[in-house]
Amino acid sequence: MKHTITTLACTAALAFVYPASALASAGGSCHFHGNKPAVEATVLACAVQRKDALSSSGKIDATWKNVKQDKMELVDGKKGKEWKVTFANPAAKDKGKETLYLFFTVPGNFIAANFTGQ
Repeated sequence: MKHTITTLACTAALAFVYPASALASAGGSCHFHGNKPAVEATVLACAVQRKDALSSSGKIDATWKNVKQDKMELVDGKKGKEWKVTFANPAAKDKGKETLYLFFTVPGNFIAANFTGQ
């Protein structure tokens, strides 16, 4: 029993020593709280980070890794305004997947990525 209490105390202490941000996965630094609108540069940096993560994980083709942002705008989404960041890849093998769309909340949190823009 004494050993269990000591283990739990050490685990709890480590939770305070190593913040959650240090344990976050790729894209973890692009998580925001509150309703303060993000500046375009912040959203763009998060979009590039997310695009590269999708490419590295194999969810999208590796040719997307070097593609630069094409367009960025605030659009009306299902739950209000959201950022829509567009990347165009003319080298895409599938012509139906030449344009990648990434969506973020106004504060900058990732919502979704797709090739339809919807």
